[in-house]
Amino acid sequence: MKKKKSIILMVAVLLIVIVGIGVNFLGKKNNQNSEEQKEEIKLTIKVPVLQTSSYKDSNVKSAYDLVKKLADNFEEQYKDANVKVDVIEFEKDEEDNQIIGCFDTNEAADVLYEEYFNMSTYVHTGKVVPLDDIITENIRNDIDDNYWDVSKLNGKTYMMPYLGMQNTLCYNKDLFKEVGLEKYVTDEDVVQNWSLEDWDIILSTLQKKLPENVYPMLMYAKNEMGDTHVITLLRSRGSTFFDENGRVKLTTPEGIAAVKWLMDCNEKGYFPANATNIEINDCYDLFMNGQLAIYINNAVLNDTLKTSGVNYGNANFPSVDGKGFNTTFLTGFEVFDNGNEEKLKVAKDFIKYIYETDELLDYSAGAIPCSNAVATRFAKELEEEQKYIDNSEQGWNFTGNTPEWRKVRAVFYKDIKQLLDGEKTPEEIAKLIEDDCNKAIEEGYASSKLHE
Repeated sequence: MKKKKSIILMVAVLLIVIVGIGVNFLGKKNNQNSEEQKEEIKLTIKVPVLQTSSYKDSNVKSAYDLVKKLADNFEEQYKDANVKVDVIEFEKDEEDNQIIGCFDTNEAADVLYEEYFNMSTYVHTGKVVPLDDIITENIRNDIDDNYWDVSKLNGKTYMMPYLGMQNTLCYNKDLFKEVGLEKYVTDEDVVQNWSLEDWDIILSTLQKKLPENVYPMLMYAKNEMGDTHVITLLRSRGSTFFDENGRVKLTTPEGIAAVKWLMDCNEKGYFPANATNIEINDCYDLFMNGQLAIYINNAVLNDTLKTSGVNYGNANFPSVDGKGFNTTFLTGFEVFDNGNEEKLKVAKDFIKYIYETDELLDYSAGAIPCSNAVATRFAKELEEEQKYIDNSEQGWNFTGNTPEWRKVRAVFYKDIKQLLDGEKTPEEIAKLIEDDCNKAIEEGYASSKLHE
């Protein structure tokens, strides 16, 4: 009897084991089936060759490094699909081939991380999707309005601001002191502002008292490089440069006054000799050699200036209200609709995940982070950038979100050559700039198509 009970017990245990194994096997099989049921999505993110640094991770040396970190993190945690993210780096001169040239192919970009300066024109291809549906109230409130304004077209947000670099003017403190302009020099690490009257005093004093072949202020017209700074100078008398419709409007009293001011500066010798045939890099050489009192500066140039031993200060571009202007270059994300709804969803989820995840936003701390929360978390590390963060409200949208910004640049500098030649009146130059730039803009709008 005992033997019979033992056999029954052994059979029962065996059955339990077999059932357990079966349940475990079925569970694993069900999990495998669940994984297999998830769609496999390949997401293509493209990024140009750009130098980038991050206080969060010293190994981040480029935009590719940064985006790869973001992509790997997203890929590991995403649950709605089996996602494989392919990050592709391209040379800047290959941009149009890598973006427009790949439309409707298997190599098309689903996401682009790039400088607004270049990527804004792609909004007009009809492929870039608005992102307002993924921008929560928290995301919106964490980023200043002036960054959002640059990211929009017709009230819709097509670009997501991530980080920025701000260009201001800088001045040689030793040259200022040499000519008796000590009152305009400060030892504080700030971006200074001077009134228009101050500017007249500074430039005229520098011109009168500097040695021969040492010039008060930068100017150049050899090519389109640095043209945004000349455009900003054309706002100095109150012109907005662009009207509310994104067209150039310079034939106003304010615009003509700014043109006349630049012509007067040239005639008075405030600019380097033969400015029509020099470029912004030539002005850099003059500044570094102590032959130019006022040049351009940004966070990247700061390090070079410090190691060179140049004793410099920073100041905004002139403005009527005395608060000045800077040119802010934003870098961020665009999402493209390539006709695949699943990929589009994943691409937008990727962007939303970045902006809702502190760890990923923190990689923007190195340049000027667009996120105020990141700026607060990295306040100590960002001490060098704090003056730019404090000065962010003085930035302006220098492209006007025009569909053909590069074509505008191609004609603008040639018109500045004519301004510096002095053979036309201020009114004629204002109309020339307006007509040439608007012709390029109209050509862009004629072929412009926004995503529906």
